[in-house]
Amino acid sequence: MAKTKRINLALQGGGAHGAFTWGVLDRLLEDGRVDVAAISGTSAGAMNAAAFKSGWIEDGRDGARAKLDWLWSQMGAVQDLRMPRWMAAGLPGTFSAMVEASPAYQMADAASRLVSPYAYGPFYSNPLQPVAEAFEYDKVCAAHGPQLFIGATNVHSGKIRVFQGDEIGADVLLASACLPTMFQAIEIEGEHYWDGGYTGNPALFPLFHDGLPEDIVVVNINPLERAEVPRSPQDIQNRINEISFNSSLLRELRAIRFVQRLLQNGTLGQGAMKHVLVHMISDDALMRELSVATKLMPNAFILNQLKEAGRTACDTFLSAHFDDLGRRSSTDIEEMFD
Repeated sequence: MAKTKRINLALQGGGAHGAFTWGVLDRLLEDGRVDVAAISGTSAGAMNAAAFKSGWIEDGRDGARAKLDWLWSQMGAVQDLRMPRWMAAGLPGTFSAMVEASPAYQMADAASRLVSPYAYGPFYSNPLQPVAEAFEYDKVCAAHGPQLFIGATNVHSGKIRVFQGDEIGADVLLASACLPTMFQAIEIEGEHYWDGGYTGNPALFPLFHDGLPEDIVVVNINPLERAEVPRSPQDIQNRINEISFNSSLLRELRAIRFVQRLLQNGTLGQGAMKHVLVHMISDDALMRELSVATKLMPNAFILNQLKEAGRTACDTFLSAHFDDLGRRSSTDIEEMFD
C-alpha cells in the first residue's frame, strides 16, 4: 500500500462545468491514497469545497462523496431566472451548439445584457440560496478537517476577499458564485460581493501558509488555450469568459514561477519563501466542446458527462503523477509562460 500523501486543492469556478470537479473529487476520495489538507474554492469550486468538508466531517471519505452527490443532484434542478430547462441528447458539443442556437437561449442571453437582476423587485430570488443554506455550517466551519478558503470579489474595491473558518456561511457561498448579470450582489458586513472568479479563480495564495503541504492540485475547468480565433458572437463571448476567469490563476502561477526561479538561483535563501509544487487536473479537449451556454444550463446529461470526465482525468493524473506528489511539480510552469 502506497504511503498516503497530503495535498492542497484549488477548485476553479465555472457554473455547471463544476460537475467535472465533482468527478475529480469523487475519484480522489475513492482512491484513498491522498489526504486533503486545505481547499481554496471559487463559485462552483466553493460549493464543491463546502460539500467536501461537510461530508468529510460527517462520515469521512464516504460522507464527502455522498454530500457531493447530494449537491449536484440539487444543482441539476437549479435554473436561471430567465432560462427554461432543456433535455439534452447527443454529444456534449452537439448539445452546446443546440443550446446556443436556440431562440430561448438567445433571448435569455440578450436579456442578461439588457435586464438587470435588480429589475425584478420583490419577485427576485436567488435560485442557489436553498442549496447554499442546506449545508451544515457547524461542519463546514469546523476547525478539524480540511481548511477552507472561499474567494469573492468586493464590488466597491475590486479586490478579492478570502473567507475562512467561521466567516463562511451561506452568504459567502452565494457571494463567491454571484454572477452580476444574473444575481444581485451579496451584502456581507456592509460590503457587496460578486463572483470570486474575477479576482481569484481560485486564489492560490492562502495555500502558501506554513503547515500546509507544498503540493497544490488545481482542478481547471476553463480551457487555458484555444487554437482557433473565435468569429461568431457566441464564440467571442465564450472566449472572453474563459480568458476573464483564467486571468487571476495565470497571474498567480506566473508569481510562483518567479519565486521558484529566485529560490533556484540562490537570490532567495531556502525558507525565505515557500517552495510550491504545482499540479493540474483538466480536460481541455472536452471543455473546448462546451461553452458558456452549458455553464448556465445545469442539465442531468451534461452533469453526468462532466462527472465521468472528471473521474477519468483524476484517474489519469493519479496513474501518471501520484509519485510526483511531495517531490516535484507535474505541471511545467516554465513551459506555460515561455
